[in-house]
Amino acid sequence: MELHYGLDELKDIDFMSFLPIILPVIAIGLILVLIALIDLYRNRKTRKNVLLWTLVIIFVNTLGPILYFVIGRKDSDRK
Repeated sequence: MELHYGLDELKDIDFMSFLPIILPVIAIGLILVLIALIDLYRNRKTRKNVLLWTLVIIFVNTLGPILYFVIGRKDSDRK
């Protein structure tokens, strides 16, 4: 019994059948990133750690913008 999976098995997968599932997830992720970056840019003078939040939003894909909206926007409220 051989349990080795190689690149030959990838040729058998129909990636077009996954497209209706993957595209909305990618679109929602991109929209979240864009909205978070726009909000961060508009309020950059009142936010703390703008560079850090930019990196979190960009590199922690879907979770980064959510963290920014939950935690990062509270930075400016505390004055």
